[in-house]
This record gives sequence, structure tokens and C-alpha cells, in this order.
Amino acid sequence: MKLSLATRIFLGYAVVLVTFGAVSLFSVAELHRNRLEIRLVSQGYLQLSQDAAALESFHTNQEKDTERMLEEGSVETRRALIRLSRLYFPSLMAQRLETAKARAREVRTLAPPGEVRFIQDLESHFGQLANRYQSYGKAAEAVFTALAREAPAPEEVARVTTELRQQQASIGSDIRFLRAALSNRIRERVDGAEERERRTGLAIITLSVLAIGVGLGATAWSARTLRPVRNLIEGVSRIGKGDYSAQLGVRGEDEVAVLAREFDAMARSLQAREAQLKAQAEALMRAEQLAAVGRISAQVAHEVRNPLSSIGLNVELMQDAFERASFESPEDARETRELLAAVTREVDRLTEVTEQYLRMARSPRTSLEPTTVTEVLASVLDFSREELERAGVEVVRDFTPDTPRALADEGQLRQVFLNLLRNAREAMPDGGRLTIATRAHEHEVEVALQDTGRGMTEAIRSRIFEPFFSTKEDGTGLGLAVCQQILKTHGGTLECQSEAGRGTTFSVKLPRA
Repeated sequence: MKLSLATRIFLGYAVVLVTFGAVSLFSVAELHRNRLEIRLVSQGYLQLSQDAAALESFHTNQEKDTERMLEEGSVETRRALIRLSRLYFPSLMAQRLETAKARAREVRTLAPPGEVRFIQDLESHFGQLANRYQSYGKAAEAVFTALAREAPAPEEVARVTTELRQQQASIGSDIRFLRAALSNRIRERVDGAEERERRTGLAIITLSVLAIGVGLGATAWSARTLRPVRNLIEGVSRIGKGDYSAQLGVRGEDEVAVLAREFDAMARSLQAREAQLKAQAEALMRAEQLAAVGRISAQVAHEVRNPLSSIGLNVELMQDAFERASFESPEDARETRELLAAVTREVDRLTEVTEQYLRMARSPRTSLEPTTVTEVLASVLDFSREELERAGVEVVRDFTPDTPRALADEGQLRQVFLNLLRNAREAMPDGGRLTIATRAHEHEVEVALQDTGRGMTEAIRSRIFEPFFSTKEDGTGLGLAVCQQILKTHGGTLECQSEAGRGTTFSVKLPRA
């Protein structure tokens, strides 16, 4: 069963309250039990013990009075003692026994169920004593009658006296047994109360420690339950500072876990949106740069292209004229021809730069048709073979058999491959190996050009597709930018992997026809 955060916290503190409530109820129950125990001992058994002691004292006094009468030699004195015994003894004994029985009945109403049987036995003993005192009264009356005569018969006095003494001894033994039973019971109850009080104290201490442990556990559990909230606050703070990589990773099914997962999804969405905005900003900047190139190219085409054509034509005319002219020495003729050749080269270079700017400014319309990529590559490699061989570049063709055709503009694709081949050759000034491989994917055709040249650092690699960025002294920084623009219009991509000192790999991907 899935519990909400509020329910889990409530249950945690409810357990704490129930634990402390149980400890409190246990303490109150034990205190009440001890109070009843003290009440039973103080108001019950001690009073009954005092009654038994009074009975024993009264019975002992009665024995002494009987012995005094037996030893008294004066008839008148014996008769006076007999009258006193007849007057006070029966009523006082009956009164004391009735008081003891009434107190026993009262104690029985206060006693716990385990003590009722013992108190009933006490009532029975008091009843038996009352019956035995009736027999004792008859025996005492027989003694009184024999002693009241002027000349008591010794045999009769001895007989009735012996019977009376036997009953006195038996009654005294019963009273002492009853008193001893009460004393033992009181001692047992007091010892039991002390032991119970000790156990109760230990139990209360143990339960209190347990309750404190439960409270600490509930507090720790609540803190652990609410920990994701702190993480959520920290994550929101990080996002507020622009750090969209914050991920909470909270597991569970409660509200905080669901909120944390939604937060993680939001953070990922914001991070993707930030990357998208950054890419769009870079694309916008590149577009602005290309637009600036377009405007500059139009101006260059207007201001430079026509004069360059005129200069080139005039230089050619001058070369023709110098071929027919005569010089004072062969050195002057050679120097003049070298100067004209240098001018021609510079004019050609400026013309090429102008053409690159014009291609960047006005990309030709792309005509996508099914094109055999391997044939285009073979044609470009054949065209560049002499140039690559002079540079000491070994070309390795690793074309996949039955490479599928791609949707491409053959002329523009040739331009891309020529540019990449030229860059690979310039990256290996001391020669090297250039491996060209084709691979077929489900929706794409890939061409990988891997050289063994100097490679690039990450800082340079991240900027090679920016317009006007170049590591060459005489480079325009437009070659790779134009290639990337052409492949985008094809629906393809141009990617680069490079490591300083370990060569560079350019990957061209085109949609399959």
C-alpha cells in the first residue's frame, strides 16, 4: 500500500505517541496496583493482625485469671473473681470476635481476586474460634461452679480444670497460628510489593528508553523522508543559478519522489532547451556571418573581379609581347618572365578567393539525384592523383562492396571531396597515408577520410566550421564552412574527429537514395 508523505509522518509520530502513552498507562497501572497493595496491607492485614494480637492478649489474661482463681484460698475472693469473669469475659470475647469477622469481610471487598481465598479462610477461623469459645465458656462455667462451693471437691475441680486447660491451650494455639499466618501474609505482600516495585522501576526505565529510541527513530525516519525536499530546494537553487545538470535521483512513490522525478525531467528538458538555444544562437551567428560574407562578396565581386579580369588579360598580352621582345641579356628576359608569372599567380589566387566568397554568398541551387558515391570519389581521386603523389600521400581505398547510392548533387559533392582532399594533403606536409572508406547505414551513406597528419587540438577542432577561421597563413577560412553548408542542403552532415599528433578523420553522411 502506497502511503503519502503526510500519512507516513503522521504514522511515525503516532507510533511515538502510542509508545509514550503505553509507558504512561503502564506506570499509572503499576502505581494503582501498588496503592491497592499498600491499602490491603495497611488497612486490612495489619488491622486483622492487631485484632488477632488483641484476642491473644485477652485469652492470655483470661488464662492468668483462671489460674489465680484456682490458687486463691479465700472462698469470698474466688466468688468475687468468678462474678467478674462471668460479667466481662463472654461479652468482650464475643465483641472482639465479631469485630474481627466484620473487618475480614470489609478487607475481602478491597482485596484482589488472588487474596479472596485467604481472607475467606480468616473468616472461617474467626467463626471456628467463636464456636470454640462457646465450648470454652461452658468448661469455664463448670470450673466456676466447682470453685464457688464452700468446700470444693478436689477430684471434681481437678477434672474440670484439666478440661478447661486443654481447651485454653487449643484455643491459644489457634490464635497464635492465625496471628502467624497474618504476619507471614503481611511479610509476603510487603516483599512482593518491594520486588514488584523494583521490577516496575526497571520496566518503566526500559520502556522509557525504548520510547525515546522509538522517538529518535521516528525523528530520523521523518528527516530521511523529508531529505528529498532539501535536495529539491538545492536543485531549484542550482537551476536558478543556471546549472541545468542538477539531477535528484529520488526513488519511491510518494509525493516528494514524484515531484523529484518531474523536477529531473524538467531539468533535462531545460538542459536540452539550453543546448538547443545555444545551437540556434550559434546557427544564427553563423547565418549573420554568412550574410555579412554575402554582402562583402557582392562588393568584392563588383570592385575586384572585373579589375582582376582586366589585369589578367593585360598580363597575358604583356607575356605575348615579351615573347617577341628582345633583351640586353638572357638574365633580364628570365627575370621579366618570372615577374609576370608571379603576377599571374597572384591574380589567379585572388580570383579563386573571390570565387570562394561568391560561392559562400550565392550557393548554387542543389539538384538532388541518386548518385553513386564511389564513382564520384574515384573521379576526384583520379583528378587529384598527381597532386597527392607529389606530396607523398599514399591513398588507400576501402570502399564497401555494393555501396548504395545517395541523394546528392554530383557537382557540389565533387567540390566537397576536393576540399577535404586538399585539407588532408596540407595536413601531411611530409607525406602520409590517406584512407577513404565507405559504409552503408540504414538511412545513410557514410564516407570517412582518415589522414595520418598532425591532427588538431580540441580548441581548434571546435572552431573549424566557423567562417573565416583558419590555421593557414593564406587560408580564407571558408572551405569547411562551404562544405558544411552544402551537406546541410543535402540533408546530410559533416563531422570531424581529431587528436593532436594522431591524425584527423572527416565523416561525410548523405541520405540514401
